[in-house]
Amino acid sequence: MNNFYQNITLRPTKSSDLETLFQFQLDQEARHLATFLSKDSTDKSAYLNKYTKILADLSTNNQTILIDNEIVGSISKFILESDAEITYWIDRKFWGQGIASKALENFLDIEKTRPLYGRVAFDNIGSQKVLENCGFIKIGSDKGFSTIRQIEIEEYIYKKI
Repeated sequence: MNNFYQNITLRPTKSSDLETLFQFQLDQEARHLATFLSKDSTDKSAYLNKYTKILADLSTNNQTILIDNEIVGSISKFILESDAEITYWIDRKFWGQGIASKALENFLDIEKTRPLYGRVAFDNIGSQKVLENCGFIKIGSDKGFSTIRQIEIEEYIYKKI
C-alpha cells in the first residue's frame, strides 16, 4: 500500500482551486481517456465560468483531492437526467498509484446518494478499475459522440447501490 493513502484528503472545492483543475484537464492523454468533454474545455474563461456555476449548484457535491495539501485532482457527484453520477479527474503524474480509488472510497463515505452511476470510455481501463475497486458494478453500455476523439465510442455504465 502506498504511503499516499494516509495523506489523501478531500475538501469542498473552492473557486481558487479551478485554475489548477483547469490545467490538469488540458493534458492530452487524460483528455483522450475522459473523451466526453465540452467543446470549449480548453477555453480557460469558459471553463472558469462553467465551474463557478457548478460550484454554486446545491445538487452537486464537488470535492478537491489533496495529498499533503497539494491539489492532485477533483471528484464530484452531479445530476444528469435525474440520475446521480460520479466524475473524477486525477493529475496524470499521480496515475497508477491507487489515489483515485482511495479518493473515491473517501468520497463515498461523505456522499450518501444511491444509486450512484459512473460512465467510462471502453478503453479507459484505469478508471474502470477505480470504479470496480469501490464496489461499482458494470450494468451496461451506451454509445456517444466523443468531442475529443471526434467519433462515436462505447462507454460502460457502472452503478453503486
